[in-house]
Amino acid sequence: DVIVRTVIVYITVILSIRIMGKRNIGELQPTELVITILISNIATISLENTDAPLTTGIVPILFLISFEVIMSIITLRYQKFRYLVSGTPQIIIKNGTLDQKKLKALRMSVDDLLESLREMNIFDISEVQFAIVETNGKISAYQKTPYQPATKKDVTSVMHTTDPPYIIINDGKLLHRSQTAAGITTQKLEKILKENKTKIQDVFLMTSDKNGNYNIIKKQKKG
Repeated sequence: DVIVRTVIVYITVILSIRIMGKRNIGELQPTELVITILISNIATISLENTDAPLTTGIVPILFLISFEVIMSIITLRYQKFRYLVSGTPQIIIKNGTLDQKKLKALRMSVDDLLESLREMNIFDISEVQFAIVETNGKISAYQKTPYQPATKKDVTSVMHTTDPPYIIINDGKLLHRSQTAAGITTQKLEKILKENKTKIQDVFLMTSDKNGNYNIIKKQKKG
């Protein structure tokens, strides 16, 4: 009886996932993620409680899948309802400027942003012209023209290999290890901050490579 129940539940869950479409976990919309979690919990209950009829697990799963299909049809037809359920993409970098307020509203740290950029082989935030947080939480970025991948039409040139820039200041806090790794002395850092008319506590993000090329994003003033 346990084996038969397991096989039936397994087939039901597989068919349910197939109906929802081929997506990775990180690509699921909020409604799809909720349905997936509920299905897994219901399937577990059906297997653990062998005294209960099998239909008590199968019927709710089929209902949830039917509900998800109906929701998908409605969201495809009505844009406002789609925005209400799934949300809207949020722009966090526009014209090369980081929107710190939007970043904090999304409860996303600088480390989260930089990690997502590194996954796209972007190790310097100053290279980003435009970035947007999709409704599934992923970040899409568009690089500035000089940093975009070269094509056959582009003129080839010899470039020196350098390490990616280090995070020197993160949300007003100085990272001493990164400062040492980048070869920036305290005197040099003070000079850079003085030239930019700012202080450590007023810097939202500062990056620098070993060649002395740095980028500073100041904290946005309240109001």
